[in-house]
Amino acid sequence: MATPFDVNAFLKQLTQRPGVYRMLNAVGTIIYVGKAKNLKKRVSSYFKKNHDEIKTSAMVAHIARVEVTVTDTESEAFILENTLIKRHKPKYNILFRDDKSYPYIYVSTDKAFPALSYHRGAKRRKGDYFGPFPNASAVHQTLQALQKIFKVRQCAESVFNHRSRPCLQYQIKRCSAPCVEGLVTKEAYQNDVAHTLLFLQGKRFDVVDELAQKMEAASHALEFEEAAQYRDKISALRAIQSQHLINQPSSKDMDVIVVAEQASQVCVCLMMYRGGNLWGSEHFYPKTQAQADNDAILDAFLTQHYQLYPVPAEILLPIKLKEHTYLEAWLKEKRGASVRLKQPVQQTAKSLMALATTNALTGLKQHLTQKATQRDRVEALQEVLALETPPNHIECFDISHTQGELTVASCVVFNDGIPNTQAYRKFNIEGITGGDDYAAMHQVLTRRYRRLKEAQKEGGEKLPSLIVVDGGKGQLNQAIDVLKGLELEHIPLVSVAKGEGRKAGLEILFTPHNMDGIDLESDDIALHLINYIRDEAHRFAITAHRSKRTKAQTHSSLESIDGIGPKTRKTLLTHFGGLNDVKQASISELSKVKGISAHKAQQIYDFFHGAL
Repeated sequence: MATPFDVNAFLKQLTQRPGVYRMLNAVGTIIYVGKAKNLKKRVSSYFKKNHDEIKTSAMVAHIARVEVTVTDTESEAFILENTLIKRHKPKYNILFRDDKSYPYIYVSTDKAFPALSYHRGAKRRKGDYFGPFPNASAVHQTLQALQKIFKVRQCAESVFNHRSRPCLQYQIKRCSAPCVEGLVTKEAYQNDVAHTLLFLQGKRFDVVDELAQKMEAASHALEFEEAAQYRDKISALRAIQSQHLINQPSSKDMDVIVVAEQASQVCVCLMMYRGGNLWGSEHFYPKTQAQADNDAILDAFLTQHYQLYPVPAEILLPIKLKEHTYLEAWLKEKRGASVRLKQPVQQTAKSLMALATTNALTGLKQHLTQKATQRDRVEALQEVLALETPPNHIECFDISHTQGELTVASCVVFNDGIPNTQAYRKFNIEGITGGDDYAAMHQVLTRRYRRLKEAQKEGGEKLPSLIVVDGGKGQLNQAIDVLKGLELEHIPLVSVAKGEGRKAGLEILFTPHNMDGIDLESDDIALHLINYIRDEAHRFAITAHRSKRTKAQTHSSLESIDGIGPKTRKTLLTHFGGLNDVKQASISELSKVKGISAHKAQQIYDFFHGAL
């Protein structure tokens, strides 16, 4: 029997140094992770007799043990807290999803003729990076605008190095074609690159002023065509500036963060200003317990978000946080330069905050509407299939192959009517007669639910509340047989059979309890959800199958030649431009390839043409 948790004894020996504390329940699950500059003072506050917040009272009632990790500095505590929250996802912590990376614009300034490109991920290449941008669309819009104004190339190095004639981008006046000698001087090209860099640094007015001076100089020199080109660039730059809702008077990078709440749902809106201009916004919908205040939400967002992403010079917040001083110090350490957490005082800052608040409320309304719509569909499906509970966890299966070859099965997962792409799975089906879709369905269902049943014993993945199979009664019978064999026949099943003419909206649903079929109206929202799930399973299966087929088709016959490794294959294919040209090459031509000896050339030739 476990020893009861003696709170007083624990608190007496608790250190006053900074660190991280973990609250655990009776079964040893971490239910909350927190940081503290003084562990003794912070942890003791949880065990007061009365708590104003319902969340805190509920959490304290479940605490069976507290564990602490002492750190040397408060910054270390911030980092460790964030790491533990990400790893354990405690019930009472505010959780944000930060599983993506923001995109950047990359300028290869180390090259003789730099290029602009879209970049996402680690910054390993030499050059300048500008961002982050809130989404890919913002990057592409900026790249398109720059292409029209400055004509800096946006092609890959491999393309640039092998051009002998200018490409279409030159013909439509979106690139000055530095790949072809004589079309643009290095000085003129570098001038365009310099203007591009100034633009991306937010110094657009400097660019406009410089272009205006050059326009006047060209005009005075009676170079009217050149002056007209400068005029068009200035007009395009001013048009871009006018598209931004608010231009800051400062060129500093700044994030504006606000919180909106409605119907127990919280939305955090992040608006990103780079170089004094609005680059876009992002909405986050954290998992929170009831009555989480804005201070806690913003604190959680700052520590989790900026642990992964670049820190701007200024962060505008609606309120001053309790941990203001320590957050500022931690952010400064992360950035390597000063960071200011500010509240709106001047009218400009208040306007930025008002715009962010409007975006947060709009995003929250859309999010709630979408959730309501999806919930309606799930509840409608529950009613149609006469299920005891709403099918909040649905798994759907489909089979794909080409004339019985390279069979692949897909499993897509929907939670609350929304695709959970991270839970998607694909299965390579082997050991069956080609084209036997029934055997393929039997195999994939057996593999999937045998594993899930085993995982259940160790508290792993949950079983679905509904299984959907693409096909008619035959596929349904395979599913029934599998679930009976695994003693999982309690899981509801439904199959989707294509209707007359295989037209959408005419599908028939079959269940183990209704083999006559359920024929819904084409506008029934339950049928819409089923079709959406079925189509997603079909798309995923087709994608997986095509990938497998492409890999099989691109399997080089060179791999079957003894002594021809990956490097040699790559050298041959690069030299000749493709496998067909390798096949047609003579022994003397093969011998000219670097690393190919006369003996190896003869070996390759004999493989394709037969030995004498």
